[in-house]
Amino acid sequence: MTTSPLAYFWGDDDFAMGRHVARLATDLATEGGEPLERWDLRGQRNGYEALLGQLRERTATPVMFGGGTLAVVTNVGALTFSNEGRDAVLGVIGTLAPGNALVILDITKSGARGPTKVGLATAVTKAGGVVRECPSPRADGLAGWVTREAHDRGIALAPGAAKELATRLGGFVEQKDIERPFLTRTASSELDKLALYRAPEPITVDDVRALVAEAVPGTIWGFVDAVGERRSPQAVGLLDDLIETTPEPVLLVMLHRRMRDLIEIGDRLGMREPLPAVAKAMGMKSEYRVRMLAAQARNWTAEELTDALQGLLDLDAMVKHAPGSNADESQRRLAFTLWVMDHVPRRGRRTA
Repeated sequence: MTTSPLAYFWGDDDFAMGRHVARLATDLATEGGEPLERWDLRGQRNGYEALLGQLRERTATPVMFGGGTLAVVTNVGALTFSNEGRDAVLGVIGTLAPGNALVILDITKSGARGPTKVGLATAVTKAGGVVRECPSPRADGLAGWVTREAHDRGIALAPGAAKELATRLGGFVEQKDIERPFLTRTASSELDKLALYRAPEPITVDDVRALVAEAVPGTIWGFVDAVGERRSPQAVGLLDDLIETTPEPVLLVMLHRRMRDLIEIGDRLGMREPLPAVAKAMGMKSEYRVRMLAAQARNWTAEELTDALQGLLDLDAMVKHAPGSNADESQRRLAFTLWVMDHVPRRGRRTA
């Protein structure tokens, strides 16, 4: 057989892992002449010895007649928290009987640099198995994923529909501490729903907006990140969507907090404080977050941040209907857009 019956799939894309398992089962059935019986095992600390015994029995028993067993193990950490459990799983990898197959699924945190169980992944490699990362698409990558998925399924998309779907699902958010194990699975389900609604006509941007609920929390983070990174076209596009569903005071709070954080972290970096000291002083526990904010702060001068903060104070007065600020809803929305166009671009001001 040319297909290895041993695999370790890791990453933050649950949907991709499922497809890899299905593809492996198909390849093994084609080469062996018989389909394998899939057996799923989710690790649990309570009674883990019995679960390990079942796993050994399923995988170490040679196949006499028909297809063997495809054992798919998730939450393997609950089986390997002790030395005995770890050694038992390593033993299962080493005693996999011909005709059977073993797959370990390791759903990691988004942005993880490697599998959570490096020792198991190494053992799989040494035994001739496959170790493969399954990363969830980042930023514009989800729009490309949707386009390819629709093409493979014969679903027609009008221009902009894939990007709109990716945007509404929060796929553009680049923060590594955003968890996204079910992002592509959700996108796949939404494609099915849209195709059922529109087929055989192409799915349009308006269809997506009408049928797909927006991931507002992710959208807000994506918006303030685009502002901090001074990506003005993306910031304006995200603002157009956000302002339809998000209260104006919430937008102001998020923008004010980001500008304030950038001012403080830029000031501390200017005094050559090390990042760990900056994180401690600002009460940040996430190493990624402080590094991300430090990178954004380097995009701004102190004067630019001060001007942007002053612009937010003017917006706040408008939203709160302060004396002399009697703007209607459309004027306030325009004011938010003008704030982005005035302060976010790296060079110069907006044109008329």
